[in-house]
Amino acid sequence: MNGKVRAIAGFTAVAALLAVGVLHVFASGQSESETVPAAQVSESAQQGYPIELTEEQWRERLTDFEYYILREKGTERAFTGEYDGFYEPGIYYSRATGQPLFSSEHKYDSRTGWPSFWQPIDPDAVRYKNDDSLWMRRIEVVDSSSGSHLGHVFSDGPEPTGLRYCINSAALLFVPEGAEPPPLVADYLVRFAQDSDSD
Repeated sequence: MNGKVRAIAGFTAVAALLAVGVLHVFASGQSESETVPAAQVSESAQQGYPIELTEEQWRERLTDFEYYILREKGTERAFTGEYDGFYEPGIYYSRATGQPLFSSEHKYDSRTGWPSFWQPIDPDAVRYKNDDSLWMRRIEVVDSSSGSHLGHVFSDGPEPTGLRYCINSAALLFVPEGAEPPPLVADYLVRFAQDSDSD
């Protein structure tokens, strides 16, 4: 009996050490609190959003999985998203609002299992929030029109920015270059073009 107890205790200790080691490696590679200036993160957190819907309205607008990703800050399993390994020319829009977010010109193969970009299509297209989940500090990326969750940004990307915007496919809607945008995108573009004209 004592031998079994010692064996179980030894196995438990080894498993615990391995778990700590894995978390340390993961955190070392993924915890990136300095990817964007702290002031920019703080400012983003304090601003409102031009598109505000009730959660019931979001549920009507999105599929269950899209709602999980965009509104509940979910994450797709690696290598399962529609746009992982996808490199057609075009623009990626927010599936929540139709807002332009990323261009295929800034997309690259990070080999992480998620669509990755080295910059947004426009600096004002996204906002940043501190994310302290998973026992580490990360920087969450949200669309600037509704605050819907897109993914995270890390400082292990390519030049010229050195950033990797790690984005869930379910948060994106791709429109090929030269194609007519779907109603969600067209409505957004018309609405915000009118808003900018009236300023």
